[in-house]
Amino acid sequence: MISRIVKSAFLALFLWVFVWPAAAQAPQFDRSKLTIRTTGGEKIELDVEWAITPDQRAHGLMFREQLGDDQGMIFDFGTVRDVMMWMKNTPLSLDMLFIDQNGLVKRVASRTAPFSEAIIPSGTPVRYVLEIRGGQAATLGLAEGAVVDLTPPKGASD
Repeated sequence: MISRIVKSAFLALFLWVFVWPAAAQAPQFDRSKLTIRTTGGEKIELDVEWAITPDQRAHGLMFREQLGDDQGMIFDFGTVRDVMMWMKNTPLSLDMLFIDQNGLVKRVASRTAPFSEAIIPSGTPVRYVLEIRGGQAATLGLAEGAVVDLTPPKGASD
């Protein structure tokens, strides 16, 4: 009985010291609607958070346990370049859409593995990455060739 209490106390201390501060220090993200035209011509609207600053991009969707069917996060790297993503500290499976400066989806990485530290490359230079819940790209008909209207929210800044 005492051993179980001591183990519980150590677990609580570990969570309080190491996990809680990282989750509690999540940066604030601006939100806006994002419209995507599928290759079939259908328009999809998502409610997205914009990861624009280095701190926002570094944190992304880490520690998030829920993401709605019509929600996501768009990472704006500010310039066109090869991009590498990973799933460290991310408990959700995600679809990643790699998007060029004109809004054209160049690649989709589907159903990424939660908590993985494996690198997920863009495969070609891009400016943006849109993350949505794993499996949603196929459900919504989002594939290479789709076009994203990339208008940042008013007041968004580096």
